[in-house]
Amino acid sequence: MSIVVRDVLEHELDSVLALNNAAGPAILPLDAARLRHFYETAEYFRVAERDGTLAGFLIGVGGHADHDSSNFRWFRERHPAFFYIDRIVVASRRRGGGVGRAFYADAQSYAELRYPQMACEVFLDGSNDPVLLFHGSFGFREVGQHVMADTGMRAAMLMKELCSYPWVNQTYGKNLPNVPWTAARQLPGDQLAARPTGTAL
Repeated sequence: MSIVVRDVLEHELDSVLALNNAAGPAILPLDAARLRHFYETAEYFRVAERDGTLAGFLIGVGGHADHDSSNFRWFRERHPAFFYIDRIVVASRRRGGGVGRAFYADAQSYAELRYPQMACEVFLDGSNDPVLLFHGSFGFREVGQHVMADTGMRAAMLMKELCSYPWVNQTYGKNLPNVPWTAARQLPGDQLAARPTGTAL
């Protein structure tokens, strides 16, 4: 069956929370209030469906976001403009079935219209070689390491250049064509209309 990637719906937040907190040590836990904050503010918050059931989710924010993650701050201190993948979770029964690649392809198609780079981190706990290999095969490269002060966890900080961005930015700037696949997520209360979508270089 096909994989469908779409914006999260409010009634799915409990299921997203359960997926996150069942993902194991590679994903930091969330509480309902934190997840609600992402729902209300994250410019990219999408879920994947496979066979009619929730198969995973991905949350991303631009480098201009008011985001308190120390990993996010690490990137912002070193890079002027980027799209940050805060977390991606795929249900254990769906891992290895293409859901992660579908998410990354979708996130890149969103980000490359607005940002010159994508950023994320992978925790280095001694068992994450498959995750590092996955990111490397998708074009991410390590640009440093960071130890989170509150958890003591060390992360490989990864970035990927988005080669389409310079042409898109030069040709369209922030005035992207009004077609469905270029649309940004509509936040609750239509807050997105007042938010920047990227940084022109």
